[in-house]
Amino acid sequence: MQPLPWEAGRTGRRSRLSASDDQADVEKVLSGDIAAFEGIVRRWQGPLVNLAYRFFRDRGRAEDMAQEAFLRAYRGLGKWRRESAFSTWLFALATNLYRTELRRIPAALSLNDVAEPRADASTSTGEERDQSVRLAVHALPPKYRDVLIVFYFHEKDVASTALTLGLPEGTVKARLARGRELLRRKLYNVKRGS
Repeated sequence: MQPLPWEAGRTGRRSRLSASDDQADVEKVLSGDIAAFEGIVRRWQGPLVNLAYRFFRDRGRAEDMAQEAFLRAYRGLGKWRRESAFSTWLFALATNLYRTELRRIPAALSLNDVAEPRADASTSTGEERDQSVRLAVHALPPKYRDVLIVFYFHEKDVASTALTLGLPEGTVKARLARGRELLRRKLYNVKRGS
């Protein structure tokens, strides 16, 4: 079975940002120093915009949605229960916002509309393949798309993905498996049972 492009090397995990910096900034904001929220925005703006872009495939809309996520995080900062890392809470809040917005204004692309990559590897570039994969992921039903985006494109493990999406770990594993199967069948023209 041929691996999907992102399955080959998941070793380059993004370095963990300092949870103590987040904790300190949250405490300052809750104590009345609203300027401390800037540190949170600086640390997490890129990742939240990138996450939004994975959902919306439109840079302007992604930036607007990330801004809305920060606004909601600021307003709800007192609701962070510190049971998990601040970043997990922030990503869960943002992911839920993005998913809700995507349901409100759904993607107009179906998996059948995605062109299959060329069979001849010599004429197909890595960029063309990656574009096909991104389009195919975006065209998946939301329950599979959301899990794949958080797990692969934002390099979360199963437990973090489950927390972010508010799902049991078993559900995340099942949706990852089904989403990968749908992508393989589309992108590599693999029939069920092959």
